Amino acid sequence: MKVVIMAGGKGTRISSVANNIPKPMIKIEGKPVLEYEIECLRDQGFTDIIITVSHLGNLIINYFGDGSAISPVTKKPFGVHIEYYYEREPLGNAGALFKIKDKLDSDFLLLNADALFNVDFQRFVEFHKKHSGLVTLFTHPNSHPYDSGLIIADENGAVEQWLSKEDVRPKYYKNRVNAGLHIINPKILEMPGACLKYFNENNGKDIKVDLDRQILKPLAGTGKMFCYDSPEYVKDMGTPERYQAVCKDFKEGRVFGKNLKNKQKAIFLDRDGTINKYVGFLRNIDDFVLLDGVPEAIRMINEKGYLAIVVTNQPVIARGEVSVDELIEIHNKMETLLGQKGAYLDAIYYCPHHPHKGYEGEILELKRNCNCRKPKPGMLLSAAKDFNIDLSQSWMVGDGENDIKAGINAGCKTALLNAENMFYGQSVTVPTLLSFVEHYVD
Repeated sequence: MKVVIMAGGKGTRISSVANNIPKPMIKIEGKPVLEYEIECLRDQGFTDIIITVSHLGNLIINYFGDGSAISPVTKKPFGVHIEYYYEREPLGNAGALFKIKDKLDSDFLLLNADALFNVDFQRFVEFHKKHSGLVTLFTHPNSHPYDSGLIIADENGAVEQWLSKEDVRPKYYKNRVNAGLHIINPKILEMPGACLKYFNENNGKDIKVDLDRQILKPLAGTGKMFCYDSPEYVKDMGTPERYQAVCKDFKEGRVFGKNLKNKQKAIFLDRDGTINKYVGFLRNIDDFVLLDGVPEAIRMINEKGYLAIVVTNQPVIARGEVSVDELIEIHNKMETLLGQKGAYLDAIYYCPHHPHKGYEGEILELKRNCNCRKPKPGMLLSAAKDFNIDLSQSWMVGDGENDIKAGINAGCKTALLNAENMFYGQSVTVPTLLSFVEHYVD
């Protein structure tokens, strides 16, 4: 699969870090960010690369050449084949695609050159092929969804809404942000729409094209664009503060470690009584209130490189007391409140089943014994498969016996909250989630 890397931006927001080189050439631990990108691609077999350049682009061309040169940092060949498109006049972050579209005859990876990433691209490509869309977005949660664009998708990953920063957003929303990595079918460059129409109206003159607003956003709701959710490391370094954060993450091993080719560590979290105040069966979204210290605890889990994954029994679905849509809205509230405090969840798993019959309005097909209802470990095992989790290095944290038994059954370490006189075989007993993270998560 061919790769297009967009490296034409000026990087004005990060000029205080380096104002005499293009942003992709800013170094982390002595090596340009773009070189890390190329290495990640090369090591997974993606060696056919086109780089679009503009501002100080000659510095990129002189450094990498056609990809056969020797890296001045590693003293080894770059090991790829590189072509360039030089924008004499700025064409936005997508105008160059129309200039090189004759070189794009099949699905291609489209990446930004101003982000540090280390992801399993083969997983990404497999997802794209399975869903047969024209575009697949690499999406993830982040620590500031309140000022980021949001992607809203259905249960199959089809993008329903693309919300830019300036768009009105729902009161509560899933923390899902476009990470700037895409798989694109070149057919979208030929589709009737704003961009092609704009080109025609300008008689073929060079114009600026915005990838998000003019090409991708119009595909929302068409069933032709999907999102691939992943917790892997992708962070832009567009400001000095973000650059420093990326440097810290790299030095501490989180960039490479988050690649799903590597075994992950997770903190599995019960919901009611662990994240939010326990009110019995939670049926009303207004009753969902975060416990004190929870956003801080989950933010620390994020920062320490663990996956934060909720696993919750929700028999209210089988009992007919809460619909799936209502449950999703409750979980959207949870993600929104956490996001406002700089914390995020990597995934939410819920069991909708209940083994006992006889409730008015119950959903009979969900009234059964299953493998996902805690104390059975099904939700934890599913997450382990999805995210390549080492369960022996992970924790299950909850406030009840079923949480502890589920963790033990999955092979996790376990922490019981708020029950000093109870023992269900847990590894540790702690008063709050925050105290657990402070004392046991390193």
